[in-house]
Amino acid sequence: MGHRSGIIEALVMCLVMSVQLLCATAGVRPPAIYVFGDSTLDIGNNDYLPGPDVPRANKRFYGVDFPGSVPTGRFSNGYNIADFIAMNMGFTRSPPPYLSLAQRTGLLVRSSLSTGVSYASAGAGILDSTHAGTNIPLSKQVKYFGATKSHMVAKRGSGAVNHLLSKSVFLISVGSNDLFVFAESSQNKLDAVHESDDVAALYSSLISNYSATINELYALGARRFAIINVGMLGCVPAARLFAANASCLDSLNKLASDFDDALQSMIAGVAAKLPGLAYSLADFYGFTETVFSDPGAVGYTDISGACCGAGELSAEEDCLPTSTLCANRDQHAFWDRVHPSQHAANLTAMNFYHSRPGRWTMPTDFKGLAEAS
Repeated sequence: MGHRSGIIEALVMCLVMSVQLLCATAGVRPPAIYVFGDSTLDIGNNDYLPGPDVPRANKRFYGVDFPGSVPTGRFSNGYNIADFIAMNMGFTRSPPPYLSLAQRTGLLVRSSLSTGVSYASAGAGILDSTHAGTNIPLSKQVKYFGATKSHMVAKRGSGAVNHLLSKSVFLISVGSNDLFVFAESSQNKLDAVHESDDVAALYSSLISNYSATINELYALGARRFAIINVGMLGCVPAARLFAANASCLDSLNKLASDFDDALQSMIAGVAAKLPGLAYSLADFYGFTETVFSDPGAVGYTDISGACCGAGELSAEEDCLPTSTLCANRDQHAFWDRVHPSQHAANLTAMNFYHSRPGRWTMPTDFKGLAEAS
C-alpha cells in the first residue's frame, strides 16, 4: 500500500469525504458484525472486568459527546471507530459488548444473530502477555466467540449459523499495545534494536499469533475479515512527549510501519490458503500520515495534543474528571493521550468503508467486503 502523503492528496481526500458525508448510505447490510481488538474498538467490555488496574472509560469526560453525554466504556468523547464502521454498514452502532450479555444467554443469542457482538478490550494485545490480567487478550476474545457460536448453533442449528457467519463481517484492530509494551521495555534503546534479533522475534510472535487467530476464526465459520493495521504510534500525544519539539517519535513509527508490512504479507498468504476467505486490509498508518500532512484540510487545528488531559500536550495524565477539556473537540485529532477523537474515528471509518482499492484499503474497501456475493 505504501505510506502516502502530500497536500494535494489530502485536499482530494477532503473533497471525497465531503461528498460522502452528504450522500453515503449503506448498501446491502451484512447479517452481523463481530468485533475483536483493543481500546480503539472497545465499547465497554472492560467495565465488566474486575481489578484496580483494568483500563476503563467509565468516568467523565468520556462520552461527553455521546447521546446523553454519558460514559459508555468507549475511549472517546463519543462514538469510536467500531461504531462508525458499523454505521456505514447499516447498523445503528457497534454491536454490544460480550461481557454485558454473557450471563444472559437468550440476549446473547439474539444479539449475535441479529447484529453481532463486540469482544474488543482496552489494553488487549495479540500476545497474552501484553498487559496480562487487565484485559481480554485476543486469544480469549476468540474463545468467547467460540462459546457464542455454540449458543447460536443450539438455537438455530449449525447450517443456518454457518451461513450467517459466512456473510457477516469480522472486524479486527489489534497490535498497538504489543508494540507499546515492547517500546517501553526497550526504553531509549529502540533506535538501536530495530535491526536486532529482539525485534525479529517480536514480529515473528505477533504474526504467528495473528495468523493463528485468522485460522481459528475461519474454522469457526468466519469468511469476511475487515482488518485495520497499526497506526502512527509515534504521533500519539503520549509518544510526542519523548520527542523533540513535540514531533512524532520516529523510532516508534518505524516499529509500527515494519509490523504493518509483515501483517500485509501474512494476510495475503493466509487468504491464498483458505478457500472462500475474503478480506479488506485498511491502512490506518497511511491514512493518518496523509491527514497529518495537511490537517487543516479536514478541519484539525491540533494534531499533537490531547483534548482531555493535563500537563504538556495535555498528555501527561489520562483523561480524568479533573482534567482540562478543549473547547472544540472536532478540531482535535486526539481525544486523550492515546485515542482518536470522535471526529477522527468518523473520518477514519468513512474512508475505510469508501476507499478506492489500493488507496487506504486492499484488495477491496470495507463496503466491497460487506456487499460481496
